Amino acid sequence: MDAFLPLLLTRRSVRRYTGEPIPPEALRAVLTAGLLSPSSRSRRPWELVVVQDRATLEALSHCRQGSANMLAGAGAAILVFARPSVSDVWTEDCAIVLSNLHLAAHSQGLGSCWIQGRLRQAEDGRTTEAFCRERLALPEDWALEAILSLGIPAESPPPHTLEEADWGKVTFL
Repeated sequence: MDAFLPLLLTRRSVRRYTGEPIPPEALRAVLTAGLLSPSSRSRRPWELVVVQDRATLEALSHCRQGSANMLAGAGAAILVFARPSVSDVWTEDCAIVLSNLHLAAHSQGLGSCWIQGRLRQAEDGRTTEAFCRERLALPEDWALEAILSLGIPAESPPPHTLEEADWGKVTFL
């Protein structure tokens, strides 16, 4: 726990990036953490789509009403899709992947922000899922969970504190 708790305390959502490219070895480490995530019955229903093209990132910044602007300045985006036919708990499995991606990004010195995609709308009125799937020419049977923006941080939000742990949310029986 000596290394894990500080990682949790210092990981914050970052919405401003320098625009510099992400070092390939850092991106690979982040993706590896996602791919090694646990899943129900080891089904691994996820599909990770990495976008680094500047024009595509700009286009994707319009995939969510008021919440995806940071993609225009990000070094990359990881879209976490699933094949729902593979597992009935794909949303939970993909949420675990996103959490691991988030923590791995921070461990690599990268900033990241979770952009919810499932059950959200794009600026043009389509669903965020339809917007992304059509823009990236992905299969119709892939369902979007969320997008993780990634980049070299242009800001450093202050860390959390142990005092923020609300022990009132815990019941011991």
